Amino acid sequence: MDDNDPLGLEDLESAPVERLALMSREEADDLLRLLATVASQGGPLSAEAARLAREIASRIPSEN
Repeated sequence: MDDNDPLGLEDLESAPVERLALMSREEADDLLRLLATVASQGGPLSAEAARLAREIASRIPSEN
């Protein structure tokens, strides 16, 4: 593991799509809450967190 990638996310970039599991609605909601919290704190990752939250939210189908 690398100090610049403590979660090992660089490995996911090369993972074949078929290996990545779909996210449940509850997991997506949890992730959106986390991203919204990071975005609201105004730190160095806030703009990227806000962008990712918008992108993920746009891909979640409405419950209707």
